[in-house]
Amino acid sequence: MGSYIPHTAEQREQMLALIGVKSLDDLYKSVPHDMLIGDKLALPDGMSELEVREKVTAMAEKNKVFKTVLRGAGAYRHFIPAVVKSITSREELVTCYTPYQAEISQGVLQGVFEFQTMICELTGMDVSNASHYDGATAAAETIPMCKDRKRTRAYVSATVNPQVIETMQTYCFASNTELIVVPARDGKTDAEALKQALGADAACFYLQQPNYYGLMEDAAALGEITHAAGAKFVMGVNPIACAVMKTPRECGADIVVADGQPLGLDTNFGGPYLGIMATTNAMTRKLPGRIVGETHDVDGERGYVLTLSAREQHIRREKASSNICSNQALCAFTAGVYMAAMGADGMKQCAKLCISKAHYFASELEKIGCRLKYDGEFFHEFVTEAGADCQKRILDALAAEGILGGQCVDGGILWCVTELVSRETLDRAVAIVKEVL
Repeated sequence: MGSYIPHTAEQREQMLALIGVKSLDDLYKSVPHDMLIGDKLALPDGMSELEVREKVTAMAEKNKVFKTVLRGAGAYRHFIPAVVKSITSREELVTCYTPYQAEISQGVLQGVFEFQTMICELTGMDVSNASHYDGATAAAETIPMCKDRKRTRAYVSATVNPQVIETMQTYCFASNTELIVVPARDGKTDAEALKQALGADAACFYLQQPNYYGLMEDAAALGEITHAAGAKFVMGVNPIACAVMKTPRECGADIVVADGQPLGLDTNFGGPYLGIMATTNAMTRKLPGRIVGETHDVDGERGYVLTLSAREQHIRREKASSNICSNQALCAFTAGVYMAAMGADGMKQCAKLCISKAHYFASELEKIGCRLKYDGEFFHEFVTEAGADCQKRILDALAAEGILGGQCVDGGILWCVTELVSRETLDRAVAIVKEVL
């Protein structure tokens, strides 16, 4: 079997000699001996391409692919028009990366520019970037945007996705920033607790809308409380819900972040996803990542350039405010093509279908004795009460019928319904749950 390493043995010897070491092992002298793997891997002999394909296919067949998904909790399965994958699978788009040379990157730059424009229209904000890995890292990156010498504490609602909070805590630990979790009451952010918690050193408060339990928060009121304390108000949103709900700008948000996964990206075992971030003109220069702008060349023809690209490679490392190293161009392209294909009316219809189907499912579950854990309006997710044993029996029964049930949360099940789930399927799921109960 041939080697996948492009360098010959002689070339490797020359490189080692040039840097002054005798072997590859010498490169790891500073690593503690007990941390070196050595021969412990015991790799088997190589296989032919046909053998590898058959083995990997057999492994893939162990995966269970559910036809129906009633689980969200941060990753959502939506209908993706065929045109989206048709366009984004073109070779010139699949291979696109960082557009360093504007004169040969006009297609990439225009794609990013159009994406940023649509995100601004969706959120009501002034400017958007196109350079975050996912929604969680985008949320964490807002904290250094808001911090200064006097305002050093960050706040986050307990109703935010736990994985997002964990990511924010990781970033804050590395930057020696205190992150305070504001408690919840009845599934929503406790406004009085937020008012009491925010002090003169508060830099920002992060709210998820709709929150992790699917409930719609009183974002405008929480934003007013945040601004009254002199802190920045940051909102994490669901981009599909943005098509019908009040825009983050109307709620007073200074920064908006989201995971772009619902915008034409498959769930794909957890990635790749797309971190969205948009802000006001006042905070444009604190926005990490790239911003593509429109301009004109010497002949008056329209062209696109990197207006701002605050990456650590471009400035002194100790002055960098972000550690982003990839521009997520392909994922941004995908989201842009999806939004263009759906249009404003299509996205509104998608959102309305999610709302109506989720509310129908919730009402049918209530009829068979599944109580909603929280009162209040919700988008396409909601929680029904269920003990640990009941959770397992319900989810196992659904899985046996090819339905991936909701996410287990404390004292209940977090259900999600998108436009892909038919009424007949929802009725079948209700019948299965009723049989278990």
